[in-house]
Amino acid sequence: MRDYLKFYINGRWVDPKTPKTLDVINPATEGLAGRISMGSAADVDAAAKAARAAFASYSQTTVDERVALLERIIGEYKKRYADMAAAITEEMGAPAALSQNAQAAMGIGHLQTALGVLKQFHFQEPRGTTLIVKEPIGVCGFITPWNWPVNQIACKVAPALAVGCTMILKPSEIAPFSAQIWTEILDAAGVPAGVFNLVNGDGPTVGAAISSHPEVDMVSFTGSTRAGIEVARNAAPTVKRVHQELGGKSPNIILPDADLKKAVTAGVRGVMTNSGQSCNAPTRMLVPNSKMDEAIAIAKAAAEATTVGAPDSGAMLGPVISATQWDKIQTLIQQGIQEGATVVAGGPGKPQGLEKGYYVKPTVLAKVTNQMTVGREEIFGPVLVMIGYDTVDQAVEIANDTPYGLAAYVSGSDVEQVRKVASRLRAGQVNLNSAAVDMMAPFGGYKQSGNGREWGDHAFGEFLETKAVLGYEAKPA
Repeated sequence: MRDYLKFYINGRWVDPKTPKTLDVINPATEGLAGRISMGSAADVDAAAKAARAAFASYSQTTVDERVALLERIIGEYKKRYADMAAAITEEMGAPAALSQNAQAAMGIGHLQTALGVLKQFHFQEPRGTTLIVKEPIGVCGFITPWNWPVNQIACKVAPALAVGCTMILKPSEIAPFSAQIWTEILDAAGVPAGVFNLVNGDGPTVGAAISSHPEVDMVSFTGSTRAGIEVARNAAPTVKRVHQELGGKSPNIILPDADLKKAVTAGVRGVMTNSGQSCNAPTRMLVPNSKMDEAIAIAKAAAEATTVGAPDSGAMLGPVISATQWDKIQTLIQQGIQEGATVVAGGPGKPQGLEKGYYVKPTVLAKVTNQMTVGREEIFGPVLVMIGYDTVDQAVEIANDTPYGLAAYVSGSDVEQVRKVASRLRAGQVNLNSAAVDMMAPFGGYKQSGNGREWGDHAFGEFLETKAVLGYEAKPA
């Protein structure tokens, strides 16, 4: 069992101001995996003051010094790679192969991307007699989720470190092990005292304290839209910058000329990966009504071929994160059925033989409309809904008929038409014909999916202020 009872503040592992622990549950077994301490506003205050004090010197470090620091962090991460993957499997039930090949890999991917961007980034730009300067914004507060835990930590911390910010991290209290190992990696790499601080705790206590603290200059939050609203509300009195990556209900338009078997199969897999716990999952599959019966048969076969089991069993899907999340998913599946959706695969209850652990059947619901609850609400589980359309214009209309705008997907044989449809979709990232992950592609949403962008060089801008120095150069004689 893991006991992570200290916080990391000002370069040291310290006890919480007030002792209070939380049991961390292994979702695959429902057994106790470890304990963490739960922080308070006093712990956040200590971390914020340490980060503020460290900012004075760290913000003045050179690019070469920060390049060297990122290189050391990458070296230490590689040493702890297996530990990181194992922690993610234990805390959130991700299959071992997914943790090894995707979850842990994203952490080092963001570090390497930030390093590459930093080496080429221009922090100063002369414009006539004025110098435009990009400077670190200051102390950053990071509140990260449990579904891709180290990915979301790394895509915030890496660029913030690269540009010269200091920071406080509050990871998810139900998946905190990867954050502990991340912190050990940064400590071993020699991150200066106070530059990075870790305080565990819940959103209403530690998250609210970070969001509202006057020494925190910006807060970056990833999670539900509901919680993101609270972060923004708490941040408003101090007029700090707020970056949010929130929920999604991403459409997946399969055009009439698409390779139906390939597109539908890929769409099902895209939803089921990580047990459906991805904010950008293609959860609304839009299919021509003329091809719906064939698409349903393909989706059914793909879902039923998706194996579910213990993280070390070789199964494609593990459990969802918690009993609370399992209950929410079951409620939404039942509501979909009550509102008229047809269960094509999966459905309510646990998969056969998996009564222990928070396992969900890979589920496909057909005959769904965009007005049904399952067509509008983010389920955050391995549940795909299939919606029919008659014309491409109607498909685009349905796709955009959502309060969210994080991601969208389009498949088709006519490249020009695929691109044209993509241009009409109101989403921050559009994937064409199952394109591969691009670590430099900006990630973030329109509408209630948030504001700002992460990943690649766009992430740097979130942590920079712009200063104009007039008269920097003398006027030509």
